[in-house]
Amino acid sequence: MGLRIVLVGQAAFGEKTLERLAARHEIVAVYAPPDSPKGRVDPLAAAARSRGIPLQQPRSMKTDDVYDAFRGHDADLGVLAYVTVIVPERLIVLPRQGTICFHPSLLPRYRGGSAINWQIIRGETEGGLTVFWTDAGIDRGPILLQKPVAIGPYDTAASFYYDKIFSLGVDAMDEAVAAIADGSAPRIPQDETQASYDPLCRDEHVGIDWSRSARAVYDLVRGADPQPGAWAMLDGQRMRLYDARLEEGLDGRPGEIVGIGAAGARIALPDGILRIGRVRVGESPDKVSPDELCRAGTLMPGTVLASASPS
Repeated sequence: MGLRIVLVGQAAFGEKTLERLAARHEIVAVYAPPDSPKGRVDPLAAAARSRGIPLQQPRSMKTDDVYDAFRGHDADLGVLAYVTVIVPERLIVLPRQGTICFHPSLLPRYRGGSAINWQIIRGETEGGLTVFWTDAGIDRGPILLQKPVAIGPYDTAASFYYDKIFSLGVDAMDEAVAAIADGSAPRIPQDETQASYDPLCRDEHVGIDWSRSARAVYDLVRGADPQPGAWAMLDGQRMRLYDARLEEGLDGRPGEIVGIGAAGARIALPDGILRIGRVRVGESPDKVSPDELCRAGTLMPGTVLASASPS
């Protein structure tokens, strides 16, 4: 028997979760971000409109108007599918069977909104995803199901999410809702002794210190790829690094560009070489090859990139 579901989410993950759940359940309402002033429409909002599902796009989920509308949906279940806004406790307890949420780590480790970034930055080789029952805490509710996922040596935050977590996460949400519908869904308390929480990964966390080990710098760069982009200083501007690979060898002083070619720029580290395929300089939105900057005279072999913090 299908459930009456209120779906709160955004982006492609929310869209695909909607498509999957709508095949077996009644989606009584969708909550998605407001349309952009520039005309960009969130994929979940577009999917709800195309299916004729009642769509709400409040700027905040905390208002009394949102509460009254949410209560009026008379839902069996709330589903949070890629949510970056605060959904207050008074909303998540309204559905008869509660509310579940997707999170891209093996809770209770790596709570917080940048779980994928921090797992890679810290050199983890196994990550995963969790579907849990929400409560008043941040990522603290009982676990419904989990799926471990290997983090490969070349994974970036983007590749790990899109190539490994995304589809598996949609499957997991479908599996979790099916278990709730048939009455078999567990509520496993999280082990607080194993819990960790990290802040949103921002610029202040991803400045490069060239005195750190090659592995630490490499993990930082791929964990911040594509956002927020690990950075060092070039002529007073931040230069963000993407498409990294770690190579063996000792050549030059840490932070020195020891070679530029079609394969990218090679940057010396204390115990290895960091090869970078693309960079973004200053306020430019464009990621370009180091070879292109070399031809323009902006980046040359022998240039020493300054650390973001004292080395």
